[in-house]
Amino acid sequence: METLAQFGDGGPGPWILLFPVIWALVIGGGITLLRRTVWRGRRGPGRPGAVEDNSPTTVLGHRFASGEIDEDEYWRRLSVLDEQFGRTGKGGAA
Repeated sequence: METLAQFGDGGPGPWILLFPVIWALVIGGGITLLRRTVWRGRRGPGRPGAVEDNSPTTVLGHRFASGEIDEDEYWRRLSVLDEQFGRTGKGGAA
């Protein structure tokens, strides 16, 4: 019976088992690299860190950024939203 470890007869030897391990490491490293860079920015609804575009705080921030309301109005309305949603402090910081 022939085995992989035949050094004298010209067989590949036990090193042939190392190649699948190397390919598994290369594929695993590629997936890890993609998860840490490219796929990180894609966050759909329901994932942690995702912000709804139509949330009251976001709409208020857009109105302040576009100049529809001034800073005093922004902070006054934000404090009302913070009280309504149970957060404390300026800007929603707990």
